[in-house]
Amino acid sequence: MTGSTSGGVPPAPTPPPILPGATIGIFGSGQLGRMLALVARRMGYRVATFGDAPGPDGRRTPTGQVADLEVVADFSDADALSAFIQTCDVITYEFENVPAAVAERAEAAGVPARPSGRVLATCQDRAAEKRFLADTAIPTVAVAEAPGGAADLEAAVAQVGYPAVVKTAAFGYDGKGQWRLTGPADLAAASAEVGAQPVVVEELASLAAEISVIVGRGVDGQVRTYPAVQNAHVDHILDWSACPAAVDPAAAATADGYAVRIAEALDLVGVLTVELFLTDDGRVLVNELAPRPHNSGHLTIEACPTSQFEQQLRAVCGLPLGATEPFTPAAMANLLGDRWSHGEPDWAALLGEPGVALHLYDKGAARPARKLGHLTAIDTSSEAARVRVVSARRLACGE
Repeated sequence: MTGSTSGGVPPAPTPPPILPGATIGIFGSGQLGRMLALVARRMGYRVATFGDAPGPDGRRTPTGQVADLEVVADFSDADALSAFIQTCDVITYEFENVPAAVAERAEAAGVPARPSGRVLATCQDRAAEKRFLADTAIPTVAVAEAPGGAADLEAAVAQVGYPAVVKTAAFGYDGKGQWRLTGPADLAAASAEVGAQPVVVEELASLAAEISVIVGRGVDGQVRTYPAVQNAHVDHILDWSACPAAVDPAAAATADGYAVRIAEALDLVGVLTVELFLTDDGRVLVNELAPRPHNSGHLTIEACPTSQFEQQLRAVCGLPLGATEPFTPAAMANLLGDRWSHGEPDWAALLGEPGVALHLYDKGAARPARKLGHLTAIDTSSEAARVRVVSARRLACGE
């Protein structure tokens, strides 16, 4: 369904579009908000950002550096939230762990929150997310809930079987809050660390590939998807992505269909990333949902007529969605702080490579596993682009 539209069930009546000159409120102030803010500024919008932590090394946050207004306060600070919301014409998010009550507060103040609080609540809790997917007839790995943490863990593992992975129900990302289980010894160790926090236990499937599909859905129910992106992880953190994914076209089409069905079932307004597993035994399974732009979609900036960030802006502002069919195959490689182990990368050498683009987030000091930027490359095929971007990273980082 790449680049296609779907009728869905449009809201009645459809609200008027939010036009350039208005203020976009972004909850979260990291690199995803930064790239959204850059698009919004280019298109003539004002930008306000609300984050719960100051920028690194006493500087402004990545989003705050390009925003018209930056607020740093706790998400529980009712006065700060109310004052911020009143400056905005619409609010959206750069990460899904913003409390759903923030969206409800905005709506109560007459400011649209897109995606809705319901979408946030569903996607920020793995147990709720898996229940939603089951209710929507979307296949996933076998899963069992352990709401009492360690007290319920043994029964949940018995239901799923070994091998399995235990994940905290809430606030997990980049592999944090996860324990891999191959037998009873691993279960005992995980139980000691889990304590009373709610967790889910998931089947550890044998994978042929990991892919993601990014879908945008407008206020009027229009839907557009980007082609499936193939992803590779190192230590649970995305290392590179390539588009189009080198997978069976039928599997990619199935993944695309799931993304559209999920967006419509959620009544999404905005951008949603659907992460999927392709298993060795031929299954296409949804792993996780992220109601925002995604690391794997950064290559859309160079490869597509409308980037994932512009699509988010168009969707939440009630504008027509943009075209998503790529001009060219492309690949992305993350730049983590570990890459600075030999000193500052050689950006001049990197930028001498044809077809390679550099994006840095201005996050300050390099630390292991910290996402400081990314590279993209375009080429005649997704594999050629992947080789080009990985080779450029090695060149820059002296590897």
